[in-house]
Amino acid sequence: MASSSDTKKSPTPRLTDWQPSGAKPVKLQDFDPAAKPWSSGNKEADKAAVDQLAVEIDVLQDKFYADGRRKLLVVLQGTDTAGKDGTVRGVFGRVSPLGMHTVGWKAPTEHERAHDYLWRIHQRMPGNGEVMIFNRSHYEDVLVPVVNKWITPKQTEQRYAHINDFERMLTETGTVILKFMLHIGFEEQRQRLQERLDDPAKHWKFAASDIESRKQWPDYQKAYAALLAATHTACAPWIIVPANSKTHRNLMIATVVRDTLAGLDLRYPEGDPALKGLVIA
Repeated sequence: MASSSDTKKSPTPRLTDWQPSGAKPVKLQDFDPAAKPWSSGNKEADKAAVDQLAVEIDVLQDKFYADGRRKLLVVLQGTDTAGKDGTVRGVFGRVSPLGMHTVGWKAPTEHERAHDYLWRIHQRMPGNGEVMIFNRSHYEDVLVPVVNKWITPKQTEQRYAHINDFERMLTETGTVILKFMLHIGFEEQRQRLQERLDDPAKHWKFAASDIESRKQWPDYQKAYAALLAATHTACAPWIIVPANSKTHRNLMIATVVRDTLAGLDLRYPEGDPALKGLVIA
């Protein structure tokens, strides 16, 4: 596993520099949330690059939708204020709503709790040609219950296995999975929470429970480290995104999404041969 200091020295960071190695345990302290390994060093140039990547993603998504052979699931996971909403706007804001959907996962309803914890997740998987973005995800089920000790260590291990099997089934049936862990620092979270309190336009995002969750920061970091190690698989690897910088966060995620779509050998379906050469009066 590459450390953040190693990554900073590399002029052309590799994706694997910001992926957990799969070795246990993952040490989040090895990944500096303030690092900008994919940045050009010029914020305005990086913002322009994100805008251009968003345009390219829009074009590729149109082709992905028309092609209809694959599905894409994008998982955005992170602590409160990590930037999940901002990523949806900054990276996918130009994409046509046709063929793209977003789910912001909340605590399960009483009806959802009457089923297994993956029941509601499976219902929102993308269909052929669709892109589904998860703002939070099924990984909340190995975070909140673990930190609050609602499930035992044995049950936690079982859930890791369930999730790995679930994601393997998805990939074997045509779903490409991109899992991003948006990694911010403790002080950065404090500043962002304070902004939510101070800004009337953001106050609706703040809840008293955010303060309680912040008190559990070490426990959440430990839970994240454990799930990253347990569910980083060949078919659905985790990508840790240093996200103190919102621009760098969007640049890194947009690049990965663009490159993933570009590498899928997408093609527009051929038209009806009988209509070739037809001239419409």
